[in-house]
Amino acid sequence: MIASEDQARALVALLGGVEAVARCEHLITLLATENERQNLVSAGSLPEAWVRHIADSAQLLNYVPRETPGPWLDLGTGAGFPGLVVAALRPELPVVMVESRARRVEWLERTCRELELRQARVIGSRLERVDAFPVTVISARAFAPLDRLIALSARFSTSDTIWLLPKGRSAWDEVNRLSGWQHMFHVEQSATDPEAGVVVGTLNGSGAAGGELRDEKAHST
Repeated sequence: MIASEDQARALVALLGGVEAVARCEHLITLLATENERQNLVSAGSLPEAWVRHIADSAQLLNYVPRETPGPWLDLGTGAGFPGLVVAALRPELPVVMVESRARRVEWLERTCRELELRQARVIGSRLERVDAFPVTVISARAFAPLDRLIALSARFSTSDTIWLLPKGRSAWDEVNRLSGWQHMFHVEQSATDPEAGVVVGTLNGSGAAGGELRDEKAHST
């Protein structure tokens, strides 16, 4: 369990190297400054930003092969977690962040420029209005209940897409209650919170829950 800022830095160094640590340090500085202008994260979480925001996001990379080509789609990115952290640790990986709130879109775009994350981009729109395209990873942190999230975003998924969904204490219950979808979801223990879980897996098809999971060829036409 990652319980200290030093342990969180060590995780980032392991997953992304010393340059990733520097980028995340810069990100935290930018976050603290911007948080005085708009409420991106709770002020009380900033002294533990390495654990609460950076490592909590970075842990998702443990479930994705290093050679994954992308794109990585992060839904309801908000303050940039996990999208900005993923991009900071894997700057070669195309990362697409979807966020509908204009002030947060501006923050995300500015931060990508500041951190020189050239493969990261922001779509400033509600998810329902974003044209579908195939992705290799879908992530979302506190975006929507699992059934609603899948109904909104299954159109971006192929049978090989990895879903990574930090769900807090509700993770196990949400997976157990999910119906209408053919899936291979399970819950992994969060590395930063002993009471939280991360939903991990793939989606193979749909039923009564709505939407149709198309294969990669269908997505690309």
